[in-house]
Amino acid sequence: MNVERMNEVHLGEISTLWNRELGEAFPMRLRLLRQNIAQDRNWLREGSWVALEPGTNRVIGFVIAKIARADAVRAGIPQGLGWLQALLVDSAHRGRGVGRALLLRAEAALREVGATRIQLGNDLHSRIFPGVPEELGEARAWFERQGYAYQDTVHDLLLAYAAEDAVSLPAAPGATFRVAEPADRDALHAFMARCFPGAWAYQHRDYWERGGTGRELVVLERDGAIVGFCRMNDSASPLLAQNIYWTPLFDEELGGIGPLGIDESCRGLKYGISIVQAAIHYLRERGVRRIVIDTTPFVDFYGKLGYRTWKSYAKYAKALE
Repeated sequence: MNVERMNEVHLGEISTLWNRELGEAFPMRLRLLRQNIAQDRNWLREGSWVALEPGTNRVIGFVIAKIARADAVRAGIPQGLGWLQALLVDSAHRGRGVGRALLLRAEAALREVGATRIQLGNDLHSRIFPGVPEELGEARAWFERQGYAYQDTVHDLLLAYAAEDAVSLPAAPGATFRVAEPADRDALHAFMARCFPGAWAYQHRDYWERGGTGRELVVLERDGAIVGFCRMNDSASPLLAQNIYWTPLFDEELGGIGPLGIDESCRGLKYGISIVQAAIHYLRERGVRRIVIDTTPFVDFYGKLGYRTWKSYAKYAKALE
């Protein structure tokens, strides 16, 4: 086995390997790899490696490491937090120490740049998975042997609407819903920084910096002020968001909802479920029939709207000594 530092030229072969091993459940697009690896400021190049087959130099395995950079830390992401976005080995080459060799290189590089904790996936909004997919039970056992500890489980939920199913814009006592506009950018930045510092504020700022116009955001206003938000995604969105990653599994467009949040001072008024309904309303107006609500533990909450578990992921983490 030969090992070399990963760079952008490897992404095509990585996509091919991914789809050969995981494509039936998680079809990969090269656009997604470029967006979530090469275009992510948190990518740790020195901790990302590819394993090459001797003789052919074909990619037979890879590991992708990330570290919370200064701008992420300023947004509230814990300093010293690292991630393994993905680690995959060709099934024909497993059992030979390829995966462990890649893992040890990634962990060593993360230690070198000051990481004190590593999460499997869940690398903010540029993640591929929020944890280890339920379908990959052997991977869970393997990572546990490498010292990674189970944290909890989150789910992607799915609902398919009939063409004739209309979803009305819900009533929100004392408040109104609308789709955001470019002029809302500063007010939304202030709202996110005040109410949801950390990952959501960082994600939100990145959305605008990378071409967002507001059409992916439902805002809830009360007395002229923004008191809630909900992200919604479709094929026209400038970024591939987590809830529409697996669109190629379907013959029609896939829409996505989440995250969402309500100002703490306005909670208890059922605005949370209503803003989800508002996002569904706007996506249905755009002709989207299948909608995913991703990365949530709140299966019963969204079950009130008819959503059911589609995919599940186990979160894992490891403290570095």
